[in-house]
Amino acid sequence: MKHKALVAASLLVLPLTACGGNAAAGGDGSTVTVTVGYQSKTINTVTAGTLLRSLGSFEKQLNALHDGHTYKVNWQDYATGAPITAQMTAGKIDIGSMGDFPLLINAARGKQLGKPTHLVSVTGYNLRGGLNTIVTAPDSKLTSLKDLKGKKVSTSVGSAADGTLVRALQRAGIDPEKGIEKLNQQPAVGASALSAGSADALSQFVAWPGLLTFQGKAKALYDGAQLNLPTFHGVTVREDFAKQRPTVVDAFLKAQAEATDYLNDHPVDAAEKVAKATGLPAEVVYLYNGAHGISTFDPAVKPQLVSALKKDVSILKAAKLTGDVDVDSFVDDSYVKKALGSDYAERLSSNPPAAASEIWPKGATETRTFKTPAELLAYVAQHKDGIRASYVPDATTGTLWFADKAVWVADGDQLLPFVAPATAKAYVAGHGGARVVTYDDALKQAS
Repeated sequence: MKHKALVAASLLVLPLTACGGNAAAGGDGSTVTVTVGYQSKTINTVTAGTLLRSLGSFEKQLNALHDGHTYKVNWQDYATGAPITAQMTAGKIDIGSMGDFPLLINAARGKQLGKPTHLVSVTGYNLRGGLNTIVTAPDSKLTSLKDLKGKKVSTSVGSAADGTLVRALQRAGIDPEKGIEKLNQQPAVGASALSAGSADALSQFVAWPGLLTFQGKAKALYDGAQLNLPTFHGVTVREDFAKQRPTVVDAFLKAQAEATDYLNDHPVDAAEKVAKATGLPAEVVYLYNGAHGISTFDPAVKPQLVSALKKDVSILKAAKLTGDVDVDSFVDDSYVKKALGSDYAERLSSNPPAAASEIWPKGATETRTFKTPAELLAYVAQHKDGIRASYVPDATTGTLWFADKAVWVADGDQLLPFVAPATAKAYVAGHGGARVVTYDDALKQAS
């Protein structure tokens, strides 16, 4: 039985007090300040950050401890995981959330500096790697990874998006260091570079590819799920803090579970809350965090995610960002097992929901699903002015994408969507009579 979120809908209004570099000590003895580092716009961490904060679940769990302390939560928002790691190793952040590659750097830096950290739970994940996407400008003539040879590609070195780029190029027979001109840029800078034409492509993590595509500023070139390697985000905690304040870690993980259940039970409302807090379009948040979104949310530390983390180490070592990382000592699921109790086994064995085509009607608080992409298109054709957003799963990878931004293939009576042109062309090559069609032609055929 899942925990049900008993949470307030209003935004958190509790005071935010800086820890003053004394997070572990927790202030003056009666007041304990817990500092949480999060990434509001990295929306696969919302159950440990943006959504958790807006629901006030952590504060409620802390107030329920009744251990003689008054608790305050200091929420610190960052664009990437690197500064969170820097603050954690300096003893100024107690709990942080970040993607898989930054988590490894977090582990390496913590051990190197004698300030060990531990991965204690997972936020959002995709078992095939669909959280990362390579995009190009809308008018780009590039249609496959092989076209990137000799081109300028923006990414954030040390991120999971860079890991996707490196692996994808290697599979395409391109040296990821010498075959392209890699631009090491923050996501927002890379997005601007793509728009300005100073970058030919951009490899980034959520929500940047979906956001730029939704805004008409980019189109997909490569779906990270083609790698078929899990990607995820998770929660890391300072070892000394966890040992000194285990009840606080327990409270955080129980609150994370509540936020997770809230997101899964109320996906549209959760997307609206995250959109309000971040300024991201709710339609983009829902692409990733919706009922059939690219990301699945569950705090359980699944073995396949730990296995993927071990495979990621070689990418970071090759980039000289870390040496060896002892993943087994970094991962500590004992806290989340204790926090979730008998629920943990059920969560650990749960699977992502089946991919589905989905419509978000204007003014609606719930979405509508369809058995096939063709059925969705038929509905769109009849209700063009009543659609807020429409989503379809890639016919090969299952990655959800905007229906009007997908690459469509007609194969007899079937209408099949793909995130990227290369996968669509690969399908056509293997199915006689199949052909790539425009979105408008797909709508006409469906109707």
